Amino acid sequence: MRWDIFCQIVDNYGDAGICWRLARSLSSLHGQEVRIFCDDLPTLNLLASGVDPEIKAKIALLPVEASYSNARHPVQAPDVVIEAFACALPERYLAGLFIATKKPIIINLEYLSAEPWIMEFHGKASPQSHGIPKYFFFPGFQDEVGGLLLDPVPQISHLTATQIPPALKDVWSVLRPGVKRISIFCYPGAPLGKWLEDLSTLGEEFDILLTYGHAELLGSFSGQQTSLPNHLRLLSIPFVSQDEYDWVLSQCDFNIVRGEDSFVRAQLAGKPFLWHIYPQEDRAHEAKLAAFLDLYLETANQELRLATIAAMTWAMPSQWVSSLDDWSTHALTWRSQLLKTQRDGGLAARLLRFVG
Repeated sequence: MRWDIFCQIVDNYGDAGICWRLARSLSSLHGQEVRIFCDDLPTLNLLASGVDPEIKAKIALLPVEASYSNARHPVQAPDVVIEAFACALPERYLAGLFIATKKPIIINLEYLSAEPWIMEFHGKASPQSHGIPKYFFFPGFQDEVGGLLLDPVPQISHLTATQIPPALKDVWSVLRPGVKRISIFCYPGAPLGKWLEDLSTLGEEFDILLTYGHAELLGSFSGQQTSLPNHLRLLSIPFVSQDEYDWVLSQCDFNIVRGEDSFVRAQLAGKPFLWHIYPQEDRAHEAKLAAFLDLYLETANQELRLATIAAMTWAMPSQWVSSLDDWSTHALTWRSQLLKTQRDGGLAARLLRFVG
């Protein structure tokens, strides 16, 4: 089938990352024909770099304007149109769908959530005045919802790989053998400087990998790197492709991630992590985080539950770091559980079954 995916980038990374990973899954795993229309092609192309050229060549990465500027008459509509995260379709594109002989199915792809209420709304129709069928599709962890994006699935051998991506060789060459590694990818509002200051008081060695732009977030703290204790070292990594970032997550002992795509990849890496969930003014993110933790910690003992909840809400490392070994074991168990629940192929496969 032919798929058109519309992506409007909100925070530069997550929305584009989800759309690219979905397109790659549909194309490379399921043989679908896919186009992505995006309002920020440079970011999308950066995330898609480093991928097998044969895989990338099968997916058209286009500006939003291209969705209607070269319309044919009669219009050849795709089989499926995806509005990623309630991204509105251009009026001229929608007008072309009206006159198409065969009408597509429109999917409103929602944000990932573990909240129980999404099971009631997943797959439900969203009637439109124009008459083109439209449905809500909720990614999630439960069997009854839309699943998770798995492509590419990290294998156990991948988690212990020694082959360093070229873009990361300079940073990896100065990492200290046997020293714990922490990667950081968070939103500007995080208490990152205070968090690192507390970490530096523990007396344990850490190499801190700051993703692109995060040294600037630290402000004066990052400017004092030379005065930090020798056992805590900050290293900036360049902007890397999606696959290279996945590799970074797999090679760290603890990961701070944000948004949705890196949140899922941190879980698939099988490592402890702090999810800096996107903050919302109505505090809806707090309910979303609590719902995930209910699932994530369902089998954890009370000590680990308290430590993980503390870490996820930006408690200082000194309050929970003693539980890191137990958390590491739990993270691998959770990863195995995720892969088991997604053995049907996850989000891409469930989308195919839904529209088929």
